[in-house]
Amino acid sequence: MSESNTTEDVDRPADARDDGSAALADFLAKWRGRWPEWNIAEAFVPADQRDVALAWATLQQELVDAAWGGSDPIPGKAKLGWWQEELSGWTRGARRHPLATVLQAFPAPWQLLANALPALADARERPASVAAAFDTLEPFATAVAQVDNALFDTRSVAGDGRVVAANLLHWRMAHEGDGGVPLDMLARAADGHPVAVWAAELGRQWPMERPGSRVRRIWAALARKRLAAGAATAPLPAVQTLWIAWRSARD
Repeated sequence: MSESNTTEDVDRPADARDDGSAALADFLAKWRGRWPEWNIAEAFVPADQRDVALAWATLQQELVDAAWGGSDPIPGKAKLGWWQEELSGWTRGARRHPLATVLQAFPAPWQLLANALPALADARERPASVAAAFDTLEPFATAVAQVDNALFDTRSVAGDGRVVAANLLHWRMAHEGDGGVPLDMLARAADGHPVAVWAAELGRQWPMERPGSRVRRIWAALARKRLAAGAATAPLPAVQTLWIAWRSARD
């Protein structure tokens, strides 16, 4: 392999490929695989927003997987650096990643999201407390909330960023195990089940505010119900998903 190809592999996500329907479908399928409830819940999203919602959820997953996935943080930091360049390029009309074919044309604050990626990388470190877990994510969560509102033409409401942060903490718990459990939750987990203790506490800490975006309301409600069921990764039953999505979609 040439030196130029090696450098390219470090600078870009390992699974990023040229634009194309097959490549895009592969990325979207990764998120659907983790959230099969969406096959039902998306019926409560306006038809012209469904493709955008799915692509936006997938982008968030790509970012948090880069930040928190794996035992070695270095590859993830390289991926986030690539994403910073990519998102900055979207503001200038440039694009390389398949997800850009759906998202790039929207006048969302992509540069703000790019600027917040270092805060997401910092959140890889185990937080000292529940409060620290939310506080460290605040810059990134706030940027995500602003993209939410731009993509789905909604007004920001108080607490949007904290709801996003709760969503992100659930995602990490569900897919990265106990690596993100705050230290104060580890201290309380005398029974040897730190993820269960953290899940219960995150459920208690979940913000009561309703996000401005209908899509975010549905995502947050599904995540919170998974927590309440005591199984962060287990899909909800179809009837329950239908009820939760209907209630969350009501303005």
